[in-house]
Amino acid sequence: MKKYAVILLGTLLWGVGSAADAQASLTIRFYDKRIYYVSEAPIYIQVTIANPGPVPFRFKLADERAFSLDFDVRTPANREIDPADTLIRKRSRQQQVYFREVSVESGESFSFIEDIRDFADLRQSGSFVVQAKMYPELYRETGGLGVRPLVSNRIALTIRPSIILGPDGIPLEMDAETNAVLVREKLPPDEIVRYLLTARQKSQWEKFFLYLDLEALLARDSVRQRQWLAESEEGRIRMVARYRMEIQNATADDNIVNIPSEFQIERTTYNEIEGTVTVQEKFRVGNVTERKRYTYYLHRKDDIWTIIDYLVTNLGTE
Repeated sequence: MKKYAVILLGTLLWGVGSAADAQASLTIRFYDKRIYYVSEAPIYIQVTIANPGPVPFRFKLADERAFSLDFDVRTPANREIDPADTLIRKRSRQQQVYFREVSVESGESFSFIEDIRDFADLRQSGSFVVQAKMYPELYRETGGLGVRPLVSNRIALTIRPSIILGPDGIPLEMDAETNAVLVREKLPPDEIVRYLLTARQKSQWEKFFLYLDLEALLARDSVRQRQWLAESEEGRIRMVARYRMEIQNATADDNIVNIPSEFQIERTTYNEIEGTVTVQEKFRVGNVTERKRYTYYLHRKDDIWTIIDYLVTNLGTE
């Protein structure tokens, strides 16, 4: 009851119409633009509140974003997509709403990332138009005491049918450039590494991740490994998707996403199930070229080699 009183008091002190008075803007974009599939989580959206006005813009940001944000998702025929079951449950419970007060100064912006699947029931393939609403005084079923929500731009979202499984049970990926199916082929370890590095040089992310065993790479970190073991199957899917996004944004395992200006495979050794490929890679940094030796470790399962680990040794500059 004490927290509820704080929320009411905060609303009275901030007053009505603060969102309009501060002239803040709300924009959304895909945080990790890629090919999206039915039942594949997550679809991350970056939400940005910008303040182009002369005075600070203050708003409440709920710890549970369902009380600060909403997504309006519609088909091209303007049919509204139902809210996600989890969103309905969150808003239906009797609970305290914890929040923090955020102040965006003039000329500054504030961003955060949300999974749109937490807000909209996106279990069918098709094309959609997405728009966000942000409630500066928190979401309430009875309205926001006259405070108008911020309304964002619209973005187009396409969701494909479920991922197709190949004849050997390995999921098929789609080439973002050609829309052709990418299939893991029975290549030797050195060709797997060459495929990975060439894809990185061309910024072809779907190809880059095709032969990476993200679960194995994730488990190299003891903290992540403990989290993995404690997660449900759905939680593990989310962990892998989040880890993939972190790699792509160079916030995790940034060494593997460095783009080599050139590379040379030095040595390849392998037996029936394990392989090692050593590569000398060069990277342009300003006016110098850094040389590094990468050792990739691979594992063979169902006749397919995937990269499960790697080490990096600095060789100096030239």
